Amino acid sequence: MRFNRMLMRHRLAGTLDYQRYIDRPVQMPLGRQHHTLKEREYTMYDSYIICTSPRSGSTLLCKLLGATAVAGNPRSYFHRGSIGDWLAYLKLDLDPSLPEIDHLEAIFAEALKQGRSQTDLFGLRLQGHSFEQFRDRLTLLHPAVATDRDRIEATIGRTLFIHLTRLDKVEQAISYVKAQQTGLWHKAPDGSELERLSAPTEPVYDAATICKAHDTFTGYDDAWKAWFADQNIDPLRLTYEALSADPIASLQQILLHLSLDPASAQYILPGTAKLADEMSRSWADRFLAELNTARNSA
Repeated sequence: MRFNRMLMRHRLAGTLDYQRYIDRPVQMPLGRQHHTLKEREYTMYDSYIICTSPRSGSTLLCKLLGATAVAGNPRSYFHRGSIGDWLAYLKLDLDPSLPEIDHLEAIFAEALKQGRSQTDLFGLRLQGHSFEQFRDRLTLLHPAVATDRDRIEATIGRTLFIHLTRLDKVEQAISYVKAQQTGLWHKAPDGSELERLSAPTEPVYDAATICKAHDTFTGYDDAWKAWFADQNIDPLRLTYEALSADPIASLQQILLHLSLDPASAQYILPGTAKLADEMSRSWADRFLAELNTARNSA
């Protein structure tokens, strides 16, 4: 049994303490060093993918992982669908007359370089809405490889898949709708704005839009789960609720699965703050009350 799977079964209150389960004290150095504990070899990864959907805490998690200086620089390198968007995001200027396969090879090579950020690990965030295009382009790169998982690992090496989800889909939907309406997507712990995509506007309660977002995010979760099952993947499962309650414990959990020293997380401060406020809670109460009324009258 591999070390990382043994640790998963000894999880205590959302945290992992690897030194409780070894025969003698071991000081794991920073970086991806290979060790044997209890004469059991644990998995070494080349990459990890955070499989998620919007408003699930992935920006917080990406910032935490990047701040360790040992876990790469996870970002949405393939967020939008077109190859032109990928080239622009990676700041690649290629001859447009080159074959598509040449563009893809250059794109993935540059993404690996940026996503490693002078570490041994490549980090990537994949949102549910961009996964299909990512998968289709990998098929072009590796037409003779049989499965999605094998094509991914042929491109970025042995991969840890992390499924980050938000259990409360009503809150997730409200967070998304408010961000779209107000233009503010992320703020720093000091209250300053980190990401604004449009001019400020006052949010307006819209049950139909919230319901649509709720169903969309539920669909993304279902699609990820179905894909994991189809590809015989047992992902590391994390929730927004656990991440937001104790970001460092969640970060340490991932580091352990990546065979990295959890002490790398010791002095890291979360880089984003919650946007949920009293209005968010009021909308959630109103939405659930209206839903309950509709069900009772049906």
